[in-house]
Amino acid sequence: MPAKSSTKNSSVQMAKHLVNSLSDTYLLTIKTHGYHWNVTGPQFYELHLLLEKQYQELFEAADTLAERIRALDVWAPGSAQAFHMHTAVKEAGDKPPSAKGMITDLVKTHEQVRTRIEEGRSFANEIGDAASEDFLIQRLDAHDKMIWMLRSQAA
Repeated sequence: MPAKSSTKNSSVQMAKHLVNSLSDTYLLTIKTHGYHWNVTGPQFYELHLLLEKQYQELFEAADTLAERIRALDVWAPGSAQAFHMHTAVKEAGDKPPSAKGMITDLVKTHEQVRTRIEEGRSFANEIGDAASEDFLIQRLDAHDKMIWMLRSQAA
């Protein structure tokens, strides 16, 4: 069994991966919500509903990520400033792109978020944190589904 300080250090490192995923997820939620509000064009209705479903799922995932961070006895970030310090997500900007541009941007962003989640999942596996690994596998699956649905809209 690892020494207590080693276990604590592993938990702190795991929490850092989860903070990255939480920050990415929260900013992706905001981006998706903004696109939901501003989508236009022939695909409006379908995209409006799809994006609503996705931002709601992402918001719930952010809550669960924060709870997992707290379960590791680390404070979860709770401000936009903190999220910006730990995210790889590029914000949408003031002028929304076309519906096709939104889809392209969201697919790219989900892929970025997915890559960072995979880094966390790999670390969880390395340190034997089955709870974090299981949760992150579920997040990978959720992002795969969102990417698939977005790509299907562009086909």
